[in-house]
Amino acid sequence: MIAKKWILLNNEIMRKQDDEYSLHKDKEAVRSYFLDYVNKNTVFFYTLKEKLDYLIENDYYINFYESYTFEEMKQVYDLVYARKFRFPSFMSAFKFFQSYALRDDSGEKFLERYEDRVVAVALFLSRGDLKEALAQATMLINQEYQPATPTFLNSGKKRSGELVSCFLDEVGDNLNGIGYAIDSAMKLSSIGGGVSFNMSKVRSRGESIKGMENRSGGVLPIMKILEDTFSYANQLGQRPGAGAVYLNIFHTDIEEFLDCKKINVDEKVRIKSLSIGVIIPDKFMELAEQDEACYLFYPHTVYLEYGKYLDEMDMDAMYEELITNPKVKKKKVNARHLLVKIAHTQKESGYPYIFFKGNANKNHPLKGLGSVKFSNLCTEIMQISEVSDIAGYGKEDTIRYGISCNLGSLNIVTVMENKRIKEAVKTAMTSLTVVSDITNIEMVPSIRKANEELHSVGLGAMNLHAFLAKNFIMYESDEALEFSNVFFMMVNYYSIERSMEIARERKQTFKGFERSDYASGVYFDAYIADDIKPVGAKVLDLFEGIFIPGKEEWASLKALVAEFGLYHAYRMAIAPNQSTSYIMNSTASVMPVVDIIEVREYGDSTTYYPMPYLTNDNFFFYKSAYDMDQKKVLRLISVIQRHVDQGISTILHTNTKDNTRDLAVYYIYAHKLGLKSLYYTRTRKVGVDECVACGV
Repeated sequence: MIAKKWILLNNEIMRKQDDEYSLHKDKEAVRSYFLDYVNKNTVFFYTLKEKLDYLIENDYYINFYESYTFEEMKQVYDLVYARKFRFPSFMSAFKFFQSYALRDDSGEKFLERYEDRVVAVALFLSRGDLKEALAQATMLINQEYQPATPTFLNSGKKRSGELVSCFLDEVGDNLNGIGYAIDSAMKLSSIGGGVSFNMSKVRSRGESIKGMENRSGGVLPIMKILEDTFSYANQLGQRPGAGAVYLNIFHTDIEEFLDCKKINVDEKVRIKSLSIGVIIPDKFMELAEQDEACYLFYPHTVYLEYGKYLDEMDMDAMYEELITNPKVKKKKVNARHLLVKIAHTQKESGYPYIFFKGNANKNHPLKGLGSVKFSNLCTEIMQISEVSDIAGYGKEDTIRYGISCNLGSLNIVTVMENKRIKEAVKTAMTSLTVVSDITNIEMVPSIRKANEELHSVGLGAMNLHAFLAKNFIMYESDEALEFSNVFFMMVNYYSIERSMEIARERKQTFKGFERSDYASGVYFDAYIADDIKPVGAKVLDLFEGIFIPGKEEWASLKALVAEFGLYHAYRMAIAPNQSTSYIMNSTASVMPVVDIIEVREYGDSTTYYPMPYLTNDNFFFYKSAYDMDQKKVLRLISVIQRHVDQGISTILHTNTKDNTRDLAVYYIYAHKLGLKSLYYTRTRKVGVDECVACGV
């Protein structure tokens, strides 16, 4: 088979002249891709009116005429097309047209260009408000903000999926609760959702059922059912279902739970496609660090004795009592050996994810409403959740909080260069709020309840490494720390301000606001105590012409929030966003890059993706994550974490020379820094699939 011209041009990137890569060839590949493929396979319309009418009449678009006049829509199209957008890399263009552009029913012809998708999203999310549509369109065509894949892909389409695709819920310790979880998994997976479950309430293997000992099968059989459920409900065969389960490390099934990901384990035990995560309270990290014995507890015996679930207990306060209570059945292990076992499992499989429960709740602004017990498939969502009581026939269920992830990401490069941090954050928060407002997952009541009452969103960011490299700053440097501290403080400030403004406009706050640290003002005290300003000359130059809120602004914001409240219970979360980072020509999330020129395989073709803004001059600043000091990477993430009310997907990049004890040291260091979670651990010779649920 003869390779396409654009593939050959893209491949010429790797041809060196005078010991420098031919990076300019990527631009030639983009041009060829459009001239020789995209343009020839795009449906042509003579006028905008003809295009809109065709798309609406043939059920490709919703009827935008119900919300806008044609003249209003033309204003938005004119604004976007006047920008004369060009994809900066072949990978950006290829990813958009392969994964996001609307095609006709034959699947052969394109009905949208990038500009058209931008307009459709802006019109849809602006709900008939022309001024807002123009603001949204400006932000999107400037590539200052990127909605998560479900929102960007489905907005404005008549035949569309949901706008969010990541969900979390608790599993109850009875057949009704387990059945509810399996039913929820099937329903959510069928609409393209990835689902994470907290299994920590389920009684362990060998515990009693109805007073009869050794009857419970533990968590593993339920995991097997969930794995099969996600495999069956696979979005009409177009996309595999994605699920994750979390288990508290003090649960007696934890060792079996970890073993399920071993390569050489018995097939009856092995879990292949389900992701796993471990919930680690502070008490366990203390025991591991001190190399002390650790007791694992049979959760049902804890519940019978105290009327409270093990994973809802403060283990710092309850651990010694649980040890000494003879009615609580327990098992003794070595804490450090268990931590090393986690590391060994990660070296083999990349799993488990790690959720530091104590850190997630230490500075949790909603601690007056409840606690954060686990996370999602990508370890950045951290919200309160409560297990629902699913009753039998004729009795009423008690529905409590599940979680839905409503995500989007700022492009650090463009918002900084356009000096539009404030405008981009506020417009992005408005966009995310609309998605939250119109999302109605009726099929899973616990998810719907949380969304309706808490209005949670997750504004994140991408392109940090590219921004630093473009400005000749090393990712591991103090300058990177200083920039990140100031930038994410500002994102935090403006997201709070916009949430307050929405609460003021609607005269509505999230349920329970009055019991939050926002209402009491405690949340703001650290920002009022000390200004966060750039000091070094390099970082000062980066923020030239950009107003930076200081102590006075934070004090004023505190007063406004006390008066009007906040609309969103949660505002910020930094997702992996690997997929959409390509079309934004961005480095993914806030993590360092792995390859300076990434190699991608598509069918029988190999393509190359140079990192954004890469030149032969800044090549040195794109140091691979595998060659970085992981402690310095974790330190940078910890600085960002100070300003993020939820979490950050954080990947550890290790080499084959790093042993399991080295990994355990990273876990302890990350915990001490205050990180809330660790996502995958990757070893240079081992690949792990991207998070398919968030797709952001």
